[in-house]
Amino acid sequence: MKKYLVIGNPIEHSLSPKLHNYWIKKNNLDAAYDKKRLNESDIKGIIDEVKNGKIDGINVTVPFKKSVIPFLDKLTPLANETRSVNTIYKEKENAIDVVVGDNTDVGGFKQSLEYINYKVKNKKIFILGAGGVVPSILKALEKLEAAKVYISNRTKKKAKDLESYYKISLGLETLDWGQSPDFDIIINATSLGLKNNDKIELDYNKHKPKFFGKKKLFYDVIYNPGKTNFLLKGEELGNETTNGKMMFICQAQLAFKIWHDILPKIDNETIKLLEGQTTSLTSIGSKF
Repeated sequence: MKKYLVIGNPIEHSLSPKLHNYWIKKNNLDAAYDKKRLNESDIKGIIDEVKNGKIDGINVTVPFKKSVIPFLDKLTPLANETRSVNTIYKEKENAIDVVVGDNTDVGGFKQSLEYINYKVKNKKIFILGAGGVVPSILKALEKLEAAKVYISNRTKKKAKDLESYYKISLGLETLDWGQSPDFDIIINATSLGLKNNDKIELDYNKHKPKFFGKKKLFYDVIYNPGKTNFLLKGEELGNETTNGKMMFICQAQLAFKIWHDILPKIDNETIKLLEGQTTSLTSIGSKF
C-alpha cells in the first residue's frame, strides 16, 4: 500500500485526508493518506522517508512551504520560481531516485477564481500576508493579468522581499500593516482566522469607501472554518465573499494527478463531501 500525508503546524484543521482518501477509494487505488504535525527539526527526517520509500508523497502546508526546499533534490520550474513547495514526490532521473518539490497552489488559486466566474484581469488586488501561499497567489495573479497588487504584512520586510520579483509584472507595492488602498479584491493570506477570536487589524470605519461595495470580493485562503471573522465582516459591509475551499480542492486535484496520474473529478459529490466540515462555499454563484 502506498502512503501519502500532509505535514504542517497546526495540522488538525486539515481536510486533505478526507478528500484524498475519498478520491483514492473512488479510483480503487491501494493507498492511504494521513496528516502529521511537525516541527522544523522534523523536516529532514520526513523527507528522508520519501527518499527511502517509506512515504510515497507529501503535501506541505503552513509554515513549511519554504523550509522544506533545502532538503529536496530538485524543484519544478513553478516551485523554483515561487520558492514555495506544497507537493513532494519521488522520480527516477538517470536511474537515480530524486525527491522533487512541486507547486499546485498556483493552479489551485487560479482555478478557484475561475470556478466562481470571477474575472481578475485589470483589477486591483490587496493581499494581507507575505508568507506561505502568497508567492503562489502572486504568480497566479500575474497569469490572470491583474492590473496592480498591494501587499501588507505584519513584518514589512517579508512583503518588501517580494517586490523585486513582481514589481514590474504586477506593479507590486508594499504598505504598512493596517493601511488599506483602493482595491477590487482583498485577500487574507495570513493564518489569522484559524481561531474563532482572530480578527484582521484593519480600520474599516476610517476607510469606509475602500471596504464597501457589492463589486468588491473578500477572499480568505482559510477554508476551515468556512466563514472567518474576515469574511463575516466582508458580508456585513455588503461585499461578495469566498473562502479557500475551492482553492484547496483544486490544488489537491493537481497533486493527486502528479502522484497517481489520474485527474479526479470535482463535482457536486466532491463539494458535498466537505459540507458540514466548513460553512458555505461562497456567496457568489458557483458552477456547482
